[in-house]
Amino acid sequence: MISSESRAESSYAWIRLAIALTLMTIGGSGMYSMSVALPPLQAEFGIARATASLPYTLTMIGFGIGGILMGKLADRFGVRVPVLVGSVCLATGFVAAGMSQNLVQFSAAQGLLIGLLGTSATFVPLVADISLWFTRRRGIAVAIVMSGNYLAGAVWPPTMQYFIDHFGWRATYIGTGLFCIAAMPLLALLLKGRPPAIAESAAPSRSTPRNPDRPLGFSPGALQTLLCIAGVSCCVAMSMPQVHMVAYCGDLGYAAARGAEMLSLMLGFGIVSRLASGWIADRIGGLRTLLLGAVLQAVALALFLPFQQLAALYVISALFGLFQGGLVPSYPIIVREYFSPREAGVRTGTVIMATLFGMALGGWLPGWIFDLTGSYRAAFANGIAWNLVTTTIAVFLLTRARRLSLRAA
Repeated sequence: MISSESRAESSYAWIRLAIALTLMTIGGSGMYSMSVALPPLQAEFGIARATASLPYTLTMIGFGIGGILMGKLADRFGVRVPVLVGSVCLATGFVAAGMSQNLVQFSAAQGLLIGLLGTSATFVPLVADISLWFTRRRGIAVAIVMSGNYLAGAVWPPTMQYFIDHFGWRATYIGTGLFCIAAMPLLALLLKGRPPAIAESAAPSRSTPRNPDRPLGFSPGALQTLLCIAGVSCCVAMSMPQVHMVAYCGDLGYAAARGAEMLSLMLGFGIVSRLASGWIADRIGGLRTLLLGAVLQAVALALFLPFQQLAALYVISALFGLFQGGLVPSYPIIVREYFSPREAGVRTGTVIMATLFGMALGGWLPGWIFDLTGSYRAAFANGIAWNLVTTTIAVFLLTRARRLSLRAA
């Protein structure tokens, strides 16, 4: 018999959600540290902008692969084990990066310790774990815990920028590592027990016919491929402002702190967007939510081209966060709508990894374009073009779903 504490949507489930949200916020420091470390790192090592962007790319690649590895570890031993491992590796990575003597050492610390083994342990395992503790409110619960990623983006860039301005990037990295090792293991130990038993099959969507063997008339692998392409494309566009906003503001003659504030504003509004997307998806479905987010993200990217005044950049940064926060959470919802629940973990993990590869490519590609053209205008246009790929796929899949629905009727 399952105790009341171990039941889905019990009071402990909500406490567990709060713990997971806090852990994801702290663990997200590894993803956003490069946003403010990029300019001083480039200056100290005397390297090009594209080269200085490579550690971020390696971090995101490691984050994507590590999510699958840590997910498997959580499936076998429970979520506490990967989070404890990730806490030690994340802290070690920050300290090692802060003591690095060249770009190779710094990149290794970012890619392996911070990305592959550190931050990854506080994303996919926690999202998967929380989804097992909720049934009727699973959508909003997953949206809340995934908001930890954006909450990290709102908290860490201005915090780290302050300490970088006053103590330098090396001391800031080492101090962040010490904070992680002091706080994260204590929180991880509170994640007690295994998730409650939950029905294996979710109820079909009222608006979308489900056939897990032929989702939308495709083979599961074909639909998975389309979703992965959409995920890469939307996140190439998404990561451009997130990674290069501080550097972009510097090129326009504004202080680095202004760029960090814009990034914080962007990701703060992303939290609102992420929570709202869960509410929206419950009403219009995952595919329509994806299309809505893709169109609005393209609009926000286009606004960066004609407006470069400081006040305008703050407004556009807020709009960008508000428009794009629901993109990534829409993919797990689509997986739940069209694939067998027995494959939800594998399918979701694969699509999330594709979005992270898109973030990695989107972090490096604008730097390369900037080095080639001497301006970020072409980089913004590049992001819009990638965004159109996601929009096209979403429209195609929605058209296909509508055709199948009419045929079934």
